[in-house]
Amino acid sequence: MSTSIKVTRICEYCGKEFTAQTTKTRYCSHQCNSRAYKQKAKQAKVEKSNVETSQKRIEPIDVLKAKEYLNIGEVSKLVGISKRTIYRLIQQGDLPRVKVRRRTIIRRIELEKLLTPNK
Repeated sequence: MSTSIKVTRICEYCGKEFTAQTTKTRYCSHQCNSRAYKQKAKQAKVEKSNVETSQKRIEPIDVLKAKEYLNIGEVSKLVGISKRTIYRLIQQGDLPRVKVRRRTIIRRIELEKLLTPNK
């Protein structure tokens, strides 16, 4: 069953007005259809990459929260302050540390005591 429907539409990709033969036509040409498909596929890849990046950013923090002892770099990542500030807190006596040979480690409990406001 053939029909002679002529519908005036606007292309979803380029925005030009065109005459479509069906009510479901979205693009004015095969070229616009291909470009829209590629754009949609590219956007899906970018979103997938952004999700993976955010998961990788969050994942190490969860691992750090589970550790009982943290080194200076880990404390810096966990709290969001510079290493120099952490060393300054240690020198002032606000943050107790443990020396294991040449390494400086901090108990997570001591860090939580420092960050918890006194009532």
